[in-house]
Amino acid sequence: MALKRGLSSVRVLSNRSSGSRLPIAILVFFSVLAPLVYFVGRGLYISDQNSIQSDFSKQNVDWRERLALQSIKNLFTKEVVDFVTTSTADLGPLNLDSFRKGNLSASWKVVGVETSVQDNAISKSNQKATDLKQETSQDKEGKFLDDDHSHDTPAKILRRQLRDNRREKWATELVKQDEKVTLKLENAAIERSKAVDSAVLGKYNLWRRENENVNSDSTVRLMRDQIIMAKVYVSIAKSKNKLDLQQELQIRLKEIQQALGESTADSGLPHSASEKIKEMGKVLSKAREQLFDCKLVTGKLRAMLQTSEEQVRRLKKQSMFLSQLAAKTIPYSIHCLSLRLTIQYYLLPQEKRKFPRSENLENPNLYHYALFSDNVLAASVVVNSTIMNAKDPSKHVFHLVTNKLNFGAMNMWFLLNPPGKATIHVENVDEFKWLNSSYSPVLRQLETASMKEYYFKADHPTVSGSSNMKYRNPKYLSMLNHLRFYLPQVYPNLDKILFLDDDIVVQKDLTGLWSVDLHGKVNGAVETCGQSFHRFDKYLNFSNHHISQNFDPNACGWAYGMNMFDLKVWKKKDITGIYHKWQNMNEDRALWKLGTLPPGLITFYGLTHPLEKSWHVLGLGYNPSVDKKEIEHAAVIHYNGNMKPWLDLAMTKYRPYWTKYVKYDHHYLRSCNLSE
Repeated sequence: MALKRGLSSVRVLSNRSSGSRLPIAILVFFSVLAPLVYFVGRGLYISDQNSIQSDFSKQNVDWRERLALQSIKNLFTKEVVDFVTTSTADLGPLNLDSFRKGNLSASWKVVGVETSVQDNAISKSNQKATDLKQETSQDKEGKFLDDDHSHDTPAKILRRQLRDNRREKWATELVKQDEKVTLKLENAAIERSKAVDSAVLGKYNLWRRENENVNSDSTVRLMRDQIIMAKVYVSIAKSKNKLDLQQELQIRLKEIQQALGESTADSGLPHSASEKIKEMGKVLSKAREQLFDCKLVTGKLRAMLQTSEEQVRRLKKQSMFLSQLAAKTIPYSIHCLSLRLTIQYYLLPQEKRKFPRSENLENPNLYHYALFSDNVLAASVVVNSTIMNAKDPSKHVFHLVTNKLNFGAMNMWFLLNPPGKATIHVENVDEFKWLNSSYSPVLRQLETASMKEYYFKADHPTVSGSSNMKYRNPKYLSMLNHLRFYLPQVYPNLDKILFLDDDIVVQKDLTGLWSVDLHGKVNGAVETCGQSFHRFDKYLNFSNHHISQNFDPNACGWAYGMNMFDLKVWKKKDITGIYHKWQNMNEDRALWKLGTLPPGLITFYGLTHPLEKSWHVLGLGYNPSVDKKEIEHAAVIHYNGNMKPWLDLAMTKYRPYWTKYVKYDHHYLRSCNLSE
């Protein structure tokens, strides 16, 4: 029984042991074999990834090297590129140490950088170089591992091709972007270079001759100083009977004067000038040792200064006279034109000397102009410019008055060149029998001996004010200049008239002036005062009690040249009588000098209505800075001053406004050599 129990227990144990083998086997499998499979698979995956990364690094380095070399070749010389290539091939990526230790030119060296900054830069560059070397070595190892692709599966080959295509596409896009950026930088540099003024750069060019010496006329001034001192010592040597020294000084003085010549800058001096200066310096030193006397030298210099000042005053006076002569003398070509036209006019029969539409001359409903001139060409410009800018020329009437010398020429010109549908009439001032010395004070004064002496003996020392040449203008002797004070007597049947000078140009239609309300005033004119300029105290003598008691010195002046006169109010106020009163009081020229503006300011005092400045712009005959916009927007521009547009001394930038109304192709103008 006991034996049976033992056997049964053994069977039970064996059955139990056989039933538990399967779980044990499974447990052993997962505890041993599963990690083994995991690590084997992990290793294969890692090797595949390393292969991919090495291949990517290889391709990445290759295209970056190509791009870098392409850019470097454009920037550096062939020797530098070869050095960079050699250093990269032998030592890996190039670092700053190779540049510092190599035999490169001095232009590669950094100057002025502190040592601590340099050391910091060196350590950083070395660290970067070490990292790049490690990456390069890894890339090379990956390259060797990736060289054999004979056992790659088709999937790997396909993936590799896709990666290569993506890299090439990426590299191409980067190159294009780089080219675009380079192009933008080049265009920006070109634009900046255009903005640079080459003329300004030229001033600072080190190779320019004038920059060799800051004071380009210093040698010239030195030579002039030597000439002055030589003249002083020549005079002193002569007074002290030092004849040898005097002769030597005169010889050197003549030499240095010849060397100086007309030079105003050192660049114009001859090469021998430096030797002449040295020789003159030696002689002046010798003269100083023998002749120097402070008081005597000072006296000689003071005498020379006074002589020079007197010469300057005399030349200034002569220059003023010549400028007045040039401004007031009629050019030969205009005189020729007047003579030819006069001859032609008096060859015409009487019936052909008349102008048409004479019935319009006293029609108060038309636009009437008064123009007093002895210059045919100037008068033609006034009429032509007015008609060409008029809206309806048929309503415009021109009343011209000239002297007997130019009467035939003025008539003949407008008979040959009629002003379209406008009406024109020419009169001779010498035929106004009512205008005589018994009626006009100014005519009586012009005939006096004192006035003739003032005009024709201006250089006589007894004549007061002889130095003021501008008041001896020949036009003040002509009644054409004073006829403006007798407008109601000349045109008794007109209500309004626009007075024009012969040195103006009309640029717009002027009919709007007849609609301006003068508010009961006689004269409509543009005021000329600005701050303290062109006020009454500039034209009138306020030290005279007749002036100071009746007028305000700060009253604003106005301009002749374009004036709208209400002849009805003129007659009521007896403007001509007021003019006669003050003209009689000024017989000795104590109230004002000659001219028509001062008596005009007095006569129309309190009777002048200011017009808009755009109607009348002045200054084109003396002011070079008149605003161009003001000129272009003006209805009338005025060449008041000496620089008249028909003279050679006219300002060229203003002359075209006048010349465009001159018919230079006319055969009379060509025959007298009148051209632009």
